[in-house]
Amino acid sequence: MHYRRFGKTNLNLSVFSLGTMRYLVSQENAVETIKQAVNMGINHIETARGYGKSEKYLGAALVSELQRTQLYITTKITPTRDVGLIERYINESLENLNTDYLDFLAIHGINTWEHLEITLHGIKALHKMIDDGRVRHIGFSTHGPLDVILATISTDFFQFINLHYYYFFQHNAPAIELAKQKDMGIFIISPADKGGQLYTPSSTLEKLCQPFSPLELNYRFLLSDPRITTLSVGAARPQELEWPLSISDRTEPLTPQEVEIFQRLENQALTKLGTEKCSQCYACLPCPENIQIPEVLRLRNLSVAYDMTEFGKYRYGMFENAGHWFPGNKGSRCTECGECLPRCPENLDIPSLLKDTHQKLKGSSGRRLWD
Repeated sequence: MHYRRFGKTNLNLSVFSLGTMRYLVSQENAVETIKQAVNMGINHIETARGYGKSEKYLGAALVSELQRTQLYITTKITPTRDVGLIERYINESLENLNTDYLDFLAIHGINTWEHLEITLHGIKALHKMIDDGRVRHIGFSTHGPLDVILATISTDFFQFINLHYYYFFQHNAPAIELAKQKDMGIFIISPADKGGQLYTPSSTLEKLCQPFSPLELNYRFLLSDPRITTLSVGAARPQELEWPLSISDRTEPLTPQEVEIFQRLENQALTKLGTEKCSQCYACLPCPENIQIPEVLRLRNLSVAYDMTEFGKYRYGMFENAGHWFPGNKGSRCTECGECLPRCPENLDIPSLLKDTHQKLKGSSGRRLWD
């Protein structure tokens, strides 16, 4: 296991962190998963009030199996204007976790401008908890648009950030760079799942990535970037840690062979998509029907280029079902108003592509796991 400095916190975290949203089948399973993670070198565990009994299960492990000083712990609370509620949430989390301090507190989901304003409203309450030792470092997680993420980083209030950034989703690259400039710790959310459900890749994607697996390449894309501190691995059981952590020492720059394969993937997208490839410039927004056009067309890109159709259905099904965690309407809402067309530098027939995406990916609707 390699370790990296978590920005201005000056703490060294393992390059993989245990996310605890999926180990909830039982307390025994959760404790065994935590023990396995620690035995394999993980020293950072992330939980949240919203993750069912996750905090209590981690607290049970701290009482029965582990030393508190072995671990850095993050928990998360959602934005609220109620200053008294912030304090109550923190005290409840401390009780659940059987600890008297949090290494890291993250504001869970600064996804909108309103969430940012609400959070800044509660700064004094958060400072109070730092001053009395209940919280040592404050950061935020986000599933929001890039402009909200950049503005939140620019407040200079936060010491770390949890965000989406993967080989197949690089739109947040400016946030990675700004966070690095601000000396923030950078924690990547769920690269195996949100990065493309790469633990169950399509046969097309598998062939393109040989001799590596698609998940291995995504991990290497992230681990080779020295700006990134740690990656979430959301194991549901102890055995699921073995393969990811087997590459936890591979933090060197990308090899020529890996670079060649990434270029192969780019060439495949150009070949399969041709003049229908959306380059993710976001110039088409805003849409009068609140369709998140770039994200819809990104899922189409992945489906057409790499046969990542099951991943596309999984994410497309979140539209209209997950609120601010996955905002926007499905492509079927397009009225062909044409407002996006003159803004597209690639002259894409966006209405037709939106309808085609809907036909390919409409599947069943989904929700966030912990909602």
